[in-house]
Amino acid sequence: MADSVLRDKSKEFAKNIIFLCREMKAEIKEAPIINQMLRSGTSIGANIYEAHYAQSTKDFISKLEIAQKECYETEFWLDILFETGCMSQEKYNKMHNDCGAIRRMLIASLNTVKHKQDEI
Repeated sequence: MADSVLRDKSKEFAKNIIFLCREMKAEIKEAPIINQMLRSGTSIGANIYEAHYAQSTKDFISKLEIAQKECYETEFWLDILFETGCMSQEKYNKMHNDCGAIRRMLIASLNTVKHKQDEI
């Protein structure tokens, strides 16, 4: 089921964000920005999980749209941290690619749900 793939990917991404932020904080690099990325990066999965228990289609769409916004924010923080030398190319590539994959899955899921809703 595609939904569980999205939940699994977002949960794995959240764990990787936590590990990355923990590592970067240990090196005392830009703590406020790292905290922002930690919040947005873990919020993606939290909203996807929350969407599973949505009270309505509108609520489901809202949760996925919030997760999508958090993806965009996380990509921004990843870019900033990489471009300022706080993150290696290897770590940046992996995290940015993973975040992008989740974002594309969210876009596809939202398009599907909205299209089905329009048919009703």
